Amino acid sequence: MVRASLDNMSDKIKVGISVGDINGIGLEVIIKTLSDHKILDYCTPVVYGNTKVASFYRKALSINDFSFNVISHPNQANAKRANMINCWEEDVKIEPGVVTEAGGKYAFISLEKSVTDLLAGSIDALVTAPINKHNIQSDNFSFPGHTEYIQHRTNAADSLMFLVSEDFKTGVVTGHIPVGEIAMSITKESIVSKLELMKSSLKSDFWIQKPRIAVLGLNPHAGDNGLIGKEENEIIVPAIEEAKEKGIFAFGPYPADGFFANGSHLKFDAVLAMYHDQGLIPFKYIAFHNGVNFTAGLPVVRTSPDHGTGYDIAGKNLASENSFREALFTAINVVKRRREMAELTSNPLKITKLSKDRD
Repeated sequence: MVRASLDNMSDKIKVGISVGDINGIGLEVIIKTLSDHKILDYCTPVVYGNTKVASFYRKALSINDFSFNVISHPNQANAKRANMINCWEEDVKIEPGVVTEAGGKYAFISLEKSVTDLLAGSIDALVTAPINKHNIQSDNFSFPGHTEYIQHRTNAADSLMFLVSEDFKTGVVTGHIPVGEIAMSITKESIVSKLELMKSSLKSDFWIQKPRIAVLGLNPHAGDNGLIGKEENEIIVPAIEEAKEKGIFAFGPYPADGFFANGSHLKFDAVLAMYHDQGLIPFKYIAFHNGVNFTAGLPVVRTSPDHGTGYDIAGKNLASENSFREALFTAINVVKRRREMAELTSNPLKITKLSKDRD
């Protein structure tokens, strides 16, 4: 569906790609994706990594008819090739499936350079391959994950971890925090902020002009009218009411278990979960291999596959590139739609017609 929607868009965009942990499956899914030359009909890829590391994985995959065009800056990218910027020159020991200090070090070097170019406008979007949230920690990176780091770099007041697929989209109020801190971190203001970001993204990034958003409860049975917890009555319901006053079609709170079991998520354009696993477990079960992690609410476009480093299968030619490929196409599509929106803001009638055509 994403690819079909791009058929009439002739201008290719530059998509930066960070390689993630060099001992994970990042480069495997990157190479598998970019070895399909049809990708070049839609974008010009610029990978931030190292040709020696890429060559190691290309040989491990037995892919002989693919290579990177080496450049030093995105403005040198060849639109007919997959391009690579060497972010480091030294030799690195590659240990597929092993958590090492080097894996984190070079994941950050790739990420830092790609985000710098993204903020400079040298690339139009960024797709991030998986990192290990532990070995990447350093004086330069003290964040729970990609989302928080990129939000910090863009100086955005807030952002939304938005998991998207063709039929199911879900965001979370609280992200990478301990379970014991979830309840105290949920406020009316945070819920309303996430709903505003979700509505804005659904409209500008996915062309859903009147999105319906389901809001999940925090406690079992959505608090059961206060018997199991007070957060629903004291925080979540007031937040939904305030969101409605702001013109957001928000409904709930719904008990999370029955909501997904009976397929209620299909009746809404998106679902706002209260915490990470509440939203991501059903998403990964329903949309695994085709789901994409999109950071909504930022002035830049960033996506990633919905899986991790995959150490258990790294270097074994077992990783599926489906989610990474979808992340790439989602990034392309969001950039195109944002550009269209910018061009059409002066003509509201044209916006209405275009949105109806895409619904």
